[in-house]
Amino acid sequence: MRAGRREWLGLAVLALPTMLIGLDMSVLHLAAPALSERLHPSGTQLLWIVDIYGFMVAGFLATMGTLGDRIGRRRLLLTGAAAFAAASLLAACSSSAAMLITSRALLGVAGATLMPSTLSLISNMFRDPGQRRLAVAAWMTNFSIGAMIGPLIGGLLLEHFWFGSVFLLGVPVGIVLLIAGPLLLPEYRDPGAGRLDPVSVALSVTTVLPVVYGFKETAQHGVHTLPLLSVAAGLCLGAVFVRRQLTLPDPMLDLRLFTRPAFGVALGGLTLGLFAVTGTQFLLLQYFQLVLGLSPSVAGLWSLPAVGAGVVSALLAPAVAGRTGPLQVMAGGFLLAVPGLVLLTLAGTQSGPFLAVVGFAVTSFGIQAALALTNDVIISSAPPERAGNASGIGETGANLGEALGVAVAGSVAAAVYRAKLDGGSLPDGLGPDLADAARATLGGATEVAGRLPARLGGELLALARTAFTDGVHIAALLNIGILLTLTAAHVALLRRDTAHRDSTDPAPQPRETLPDRR
Repeated sequence: MRAGRREWLGLAVLALPTMLIGLDMSVLHLAAPALSERLHPSGTQLLWIVDIYGFMVAGFLATMGTLGDRIGRRRLLLTGAAAFAAASLLAACSSSAAMLITSRALLGVAGATLMPSTLSLISNMFRDPGQRRLAVAAWMTNFSIGAMIGPLIGGLLLEHFWFGSVFLLGVPVGIVLLIAGPLLLPEYRDPGAGRLDPVSVALSVTTVLPVVYGFKETAQHGVHTLPLLSVAAGLCLGAVFVRRQLTLPDPMLDLRLFTRPAFGVALGGLTLGLFAVTGTQFLLLQYFQLVLGLSPSVAGLWSLPAVGAGVVSALLAPAVAGRTGPLQVMAGGFLLAVPGLVLLTLAGTQSGPFLAVVGFAVTSFGIQAALALTNDVIISSAPPERAGNASGIGETGANLGEALGVAVAGSVAAAVYRAKLDGGSLPDGLGPDLADAARATLGGATEVAGRLPARLGGELLALARTAFTDGVHIAALLNIGILLTLTAAHVALLRRDTAHRDSTDPAPQPRETLPDRR
């Protein structure tokens, strides 16, 4: 049964929330300075504002997929669209850091309803294999485009409107879905849908958040008892979650798939590849604005070379993989990204944007080439009857990688920044309150510098910018180590597969000898 005009129009409607999910992952990367100026968050609060959305999406993806099978995928999509629009309005009107963090968490829960619903509906709307491959490719492309153009759109809005304007994009998308969805999208329920397990849902969220909280607090304020207890509590809850998934007859996440080496390596590549590219983008966009002094729109424009490089490599990767194999392309992509990060370690406060732009473009080209093939390897390495669960784990890993990339890179940069400014290097003449504000974030130091005499403010700004740039360099070195590890893991898997094929090839048969007829 080939899809007709109604199904293709329905795909266009489904492209909107898909792009919105990706866009909301990165639209705040340029808003950090404006948020610091308006809401005065601490360094830890600023990181929570940016990445709590991704953590909540990742934590609820599997749950929402099962819920959609039970109550209807179109119903869940429309309910989630309405909730997303309402949470977007709440975020736009936020008057404090705590209110914005809460709004972003609600956006994440609502966003988790959109991704599994759209993909499930596409699989039912397009039954012809060729059409379905094209439709899924368009779905994935829209998600990637949204994530990559988020900084540019955010920069343009911040240039002309207040920081809350970046959240209002969810309102028209929700309205379009509520109007066009009932007309163009079919309803589908799975009679054999698995049972929801509220305990697994709670464990999946409470495992990650305490660990991230402890890490951020340690980066911001040093080693203390409460952050260490928080990390320990998260790890204990994680152990309980793993044990529960291994004993349930219908687990939320089938962890037995990790016994397959190709599945684990490809999932690690997807999660850690997004970790590296997203965290790098988050820090560089702040570097463009707060260190180099570029406006939000110009900073967004400087991110376009990396966007173009990533799109080109993602389109080329499947064709190259058809000749060499996906593992070779994935290993080569991760290795190719390393020189780009090396260039980032050479960017300084006076070097201009060129080094950072070229370095990030090379990094994006290599990582996006590898990421273009990870989903196919993840699904193909799982048994056919568990392909759906493998896809859900892949989506969770992707969102978790993006959220962790911002959280860890931001925490590392914040720790380096605070350590540099805590070392007694602040200029004399700052009161305790101004000194604390300057140590909290680079945005805070920029605001304090504007209230000081020119000489003192310039001295403070130079120190703060150097400290932040050092944090960017350390984060780049961390990502270099991650990419080299991913390269080694993919090469090891490639060698293992080659050795396995050689050992299972049939032994050469002796040539038949003809009788001597002399």
